[in-house]
Amino acid sequence: MSNRYVVLSGCSGGGKSTLLTELRRRGHAVVDEPGRRVVEAELENGGRALPWIDLAAFARQAIGTSIADHETAGAWPNLVFCDRGLVDAAAALEHATGEPVLEQLGRQYRYNETVFLTPRPEIYATDAGRRHGFEDAIAEYERLERAYLMLDYRVVVLPKGTVEARADALLAAPTQHGRRVYLGRSRPCA
Repeated sequence: MSNRYVVLSGCSGGGKSTLLTELRRRGHAVVDEPGRRVVEAELENGGRALPWIDLAAFARQAIGTSIADHETAGAWPNLVFCDRGLVDAAAALEHATGEPVLEQLGRQYRYNETVFLTPRPEIYATDAGRRHGFEDAIAEYERLERAYLMLDYRVVVLPKGTVEARADALLAAPTQHGRRVYLGRSRPCA
């Protein structure tokens, strides 16, 4: 496990990328979302490994990207904040195919014991890389929360509020193992 790799996961449209932009602005190392990078590459090259066309192929590519990110980040000093990660991709593959990959990959490639989830967004919007509906985003959130808890991560749900306040809460959160915690007045995505 690398306690230096901190994962931000949660609801699609919950502000992960905005929060990571703020952490990057504050000088922290950030790894962009593997799934978004896969989607961008597939759209650019006319590929079919897109979650709305072939979720299994998309998830396999996101797993490969996540593993490469995990290995690359090992050379970086200090904390590395990851926009999603291997657990998210493995949970997607297991959901799509039933292949039991989550536990093996999730235990082989570990992150900081505390995983931060963004709560449900106030306004949900699709875009070229996010075409699933709000109900699918909620179901994904619930799968991810269960996956991280099953893999013995401490799940912390970040508060709603300004991006600066969320970054402050994330950076100030203590690391303890094995519980679900809500910072501020946040509620889960459901």
